[in-house]
Amino acid sequence: MDEPQSESEAVPFDLTRVVLIVVGAHLRAEEGDRPLAYQLMSEVERWVESHSDRLETPLRPMVCTDALYLNDEVLHERATISVGGPGVNALSAYFAQQMEGEAALRPDQVIIQMDPDFADLRVAIWGVNHATTEQGVDLFIETYLDGFLRAVATQVEPRDG
Repeated sequence: MDEPQSESEAVPFDLTRVVLIVVGAHLRAEEGDRPLAYQLMSEVERWVESHSDRLETPLRPMVCTDALYLNDEVLHERATISVGGPGVNALSAYFAQQMEGEAALRPDQVIIQMDPDFADLRVAIWGVNHATTEQGVDLFIETYLDGFLRAVATQVEPRDG
């Protein structure tokens, strides 16, 4: 007799259209950064809906933890937005070491680290505290989200990081 398939085995999961929003697996990150990640996810969903007539494949935003992301190399190939500082988000700490340049550094310590040309579809958003991280997410949504998602939508193959 065949064993029943688990849900993950029974339903194929297409990662090619996923935009990952990563928060730290830390209690402070869960309390402060996860709600910001869901706000960002809602904005991505709103963007996808407003551009649905022009998208060949709709994008699918998903929130996950840094622990999941860092332990699954397949996820490293996807467009990724890391929310929260290096003290509570290991992915932001990793990006701070790996990524070149900063697109926006404000005097009030809001950091949006990304490739302004969107050739590299990895972003880290954080501040020195929750309020400045929130400001960073708002700034990213207002200033960079449209360009970032246009780049994600037109990218055929994931880039190696």
